Amino acid sequence: MSGAVDPIDADACCAGPTACVFAKAVLSRHVGCELARRQAFGERELVSCSSPVAHTNCGTLAALLRERATFALKLPPASMPLLHVKALQLQCGGVLALQQALQAEAADVHRLVQQAQVRWGSLMDAPWAQIVPVVAAWQARRRHRPGADPPAR
Repeated sequence: MSGAVDPIDADACCAGPTACVFAKAVLSRHVGCELARRQAFGERELVSCSSPVAHTNCGTLAALLRERATFALKLPPASMPLLHVKALQLQCGGVLALQQALQAEAADVHRLVQQAQVRWGSLMDAPWAQIVPVVAAWQARRRHRPGADPPAR
């Protein structure tokens, strides 16, 4: 179901007020966050944020990433949910792009947001012309199926 809309979106039933804004990226292990708290929920793993202020700051970053990368990623209007792969691209690519722009060593969401606010004064003043192409270029790792032939070139 590669084209299916992810049922766990930021506004869905299981995403409470403390749900990590970058949960997809954290769960995929592409990025980390010192404030992320993992919780087992049945057969799933959920990620929550331990700081209301950090949660708000990450929400601002996520909204700016979606706004600034809408054209480059051909995203639907903000009122519509994203496909899982596009949400993952925004989250993982956005954090890694911010890491590159800041020349930071670790892809820790909370620390990167703090560094961005110190360096640029506001997330809105980040170098979006430098960040958006990195987000657009980010691709999820392809799964390797044992016994499958490699794609023809």
